[in-house]
Amino acid sequence: MRNIKITVEYDGTAYSGWQRQEGAGTIQEALENVAGRIMQETIRIVASGRTDAGVHALGQTASFRTSTALPVERIQAGMNSLLSPDIAITAIEEVPASFHARYDSASKVYQYFLYNAPVRSPLRRRYCWHVREPLDCEAMGLAAASLRGRHDFSAFRSSGSDVKTTERTVFATSLLRSADNMVIFEIEGDGFLRSMVRSIMGTLVDVGKGKITPETFRSIMESGDRNRAGATAPPQGLFLKEVRYR
Repeated sequence: MRNIKITVEYDGTAYSGWQRQEGAGTIQEALENVAGRIMQETIRIVASGRTDAGVHALGQTASFRTSTALPVERIQAGMNSLLSPDIAITAIEEVPASFHARYDSASKVYQYFLYNAPVRSPLRRRYCWHVREPLDCEAMGLAAASLRGRHDFSAFRSSGSDVKTTERTVFATSLLRSADNMVIFEIEGDGFLRSMVRSIMGTLVDVGKGKITPETFRSIMESGDRNRAGATAPPQGLFLKEVRYR
């Protein structure tokens, strides 16, 4: 069996997240269905991690095993010809049998886009969170910097998430404001709890509005108390930018 690695870009607006589920359209289902048609066999695609409903990806990574002799270029072209316009395989390669898209990843990079202006942008509405109130981006950046390092991120996880440990390592953060009123938060870590980035972003917005200070943001993180953190930011502003491997 060959092991094939793919990089996928998608607009998650119309999908109920990555993972296949009964009665709901998902990215995994769409990819597996067209892969099966191209390779004439049942294909199970494993991603680096799940994305929630409405979340987008610039560089989701996944892999699957197949017995087909088709060149990878033909697999890519064939699948892209059958996929809907909101999903595309942007890169493909054959990898060693030992490669696993999830377990071999060293880090993931997420970006969150926020449009900070008095009036909403209809053309951007599917790809950012609109916040009308002026935001102090310098204070938000200071708060975000406190995320770096290894911490227990219980304060920023969604309720009901079942994981062995809530500790994660954040390698880098940045928060920038562009000339066109876009605020872009980027975070790289070895893994993320469910809704962690969106919960962080909602709390950073509280910092930007002056509701809490950067020091309070850090104390919220250290407390592990989800009730002290801000609201979960909406999904449409979140993008899985890149998955990095060892």
